[in-house]
Amino acid sequence: MFGRENLVDAPRMDNPLEPDISHENPAAKGEWFGHPRQLARLFTTEMWERFGYYGMRALLTLYLTKHFVLGDHASTGLYGGYTALVYLTPLIGGFIADQYLGSKRSVKFGALMMAVGYLTLAFGGHPSKPFALIDGQRYEVQIDNFRDRPTSAANEQRFLIDHGQRLKIKGNDDGSVAFVAPDGSIARTVAKGGLVDGSDKSPLMVTVLLIALSMISVGNGFFKPNISTMVGALYSQSDQRRDAGFTIFYMGINLGSILGQFFCPILADWLGWWAGFSLAGIGMLVSYFLIQFDGGRLAGYGETPERAGGDKALVIYGLAVLAIPVLYFLFRNLMSTPAPEPGSGIVGYIAGLSLMGKLLFGTFIIAVPGILLWSFLKGSRQEFQMMLAAMVLIVFNVVFWTLFEQAGSSLTLFADRNTDRSVFGLFTLSAPQTQNFNPISIVILAPLMSILWSRLARRGLEPSIPVKFGLALMGVGAGFLFLVFGAQFAGPDFKVGLWWLAGLYVIHSIAELMISPVGLSMITKLSIARIVGLMMGVWFLSISVAQYVAGVVAQVASVETVGGAVSNLQVSLTTYLGVFTKIGWIAVGIGAVLLLLSWPLKKLMHGVK
Repeated sequence: MFGRENLVDAPRMDNPLEPDISHENPAAKGEWFGHPRQLARLFTTEMWERFGYYGMRALLTLYLTKHFVLGDHASTGLYGGYTALVYLTPLIGGFIADQYLGSKRSVKFGALMMAVGYLTLAFGGHPSKPFALIDGQRYEVQIDNFRDRPTSAANEQRFLIDHGQRLKIKGNDDGSVAFVAPDGSIARTVAKGGLVDGSDKSPLMVTVLLIALSMISVGNGFFKPNISTMVGALYSQSDQRRDAGFTIFYMGINLGSILGQFFCPILADWLGWWAGFSLAGIGMLVSYFLIQFDGGRLAGYGETPERAGGDKALVIYGLAVLAIPVLYFLFRNLMSTPAPEPGSGIVGYIAGLSLMGKLLFGTFIIAVPGILLWSFLKGSRQEFQMMLAAMVLIVFNVVFWTLFEQAGSSLTLFADRNTDRSVFGLFTLSAPQTQNFNPISIVILAPLMSILWSRLARRGLEPSIPVKFGLALMGVGAGFLFLVFGAQFAGPDFKVGLWWLAGLYVIHSIAELMISPVGLSMITKLSIARIVGLMMGVWFLSISVAQYVAGVVAQVASVETVGGAVSNLQVSLTTYLGVFTKIGWIAVGIGAVLLLLSWPLKKLMHGVK
């Protein structure tokens, strides 16, 4: 959590909006824990924004699978596409703020756009009505004791209506589905894959859902890169408190995510999905009010740059609103794109990607060799080698975040279906709340990791950047393998103990702290100075690609469902463990390869640490 935001929120190095305050003593204006007082307001603003974002994100996959009954494949794909845009739109929002709006107005506009998006999500309408297709024939599916909440009722049961007869749906261990008559006899059995889960969804409500996600994506682009720019503007370039100030600021990120992922699911379970999303929207409104009504405390920070031709704010706001239908179209295309044909190979896979996937992959595949070719032709031999090292690490960075970002999709579904979420028998966490193990671990472990690196550095033993990247990849794989190991102790209900899932998140958090804090720093140090901004863009693009691919990986872990629920917990557990085992060993193997490459990469980096 901390590390991911470090990637997105770090201040732009060439920001022209930072006022020259080198001649001023910020302490003369009052301090907050030894820092400018304005940091407290920006800390709180970011905390409430993250409260809304992570509170909503914790609910999203379950909302898609349970309320809209989209199925695992469509739900995780849509989730991956949404998070990909969340990490891509800040590139545009940061440029607009630098050139036209200024950071402050960008943050306020983005906050309002996201608040409206969260509140729009609250209008989900009635849950979709499930049905099943068997041999092309449609059958109604009825659900007894249905609870349209993140946490389903324990006694929820699904029935297939066949010529007026209610047949209980029972999944078999081999993946087939049996239909049990009221007298207990098996009326019919359908082979694995013979039942297709579907639902009658309100076209209006699906439209509202996609518009809401589009609004949040646009608003995020204006908010995320610019709140950090305002933090950076509080300090002169020579102010030694700058790094400590950003550390405090990032604690606000983790505090907000912990609170959002705790309280939004609680309200969603108590009152309904609308309450959880509304609380996220309220948090976002608080964030807006803190900037809008600052009492002059932020005067002079993030102001609109002076440009010839007058103020372009209204034009920019209008274009931002017009971007909503563009993103809506991308989401629609993502949902309607069929899976590639089996055996079609990599060419068939790329051809079968959604438009969003083609744009992301196409841009990334062109950008990486294109920039390297330019570096070879225009840069010195040393500059080219340093750029080559940076590009290699960027590619490995995609692999790390692809696997790490299973938290909001496949791991959340695993927590809902195959995890005993009881905490020492005292109370039970909801599936969305299990995501909190990551930010809590970051808050606890970040200071310890910092102390560790400092002590190793004093002894000349601190690992190089490629070694840290390699260890991080092996760590993210080890987290999955740890969960797989714990699954052997699952009970007869095919549910794994909560602490095995918690252990995965702790291991992933350690891995995150190895790769994230050095990411942007690595780019600024290895890039040719005149294209460092472009390299920053490639770095963020790599994270966006990783988010999209994370959705694809989660689709591989999809489990066949009926009416939004799995029919056999043993089958779902086996499916998840099979995928987690595979990606776990792949990550360990790729990490080992990077460790082997660390020595030649270190030479290419020419002393950059």
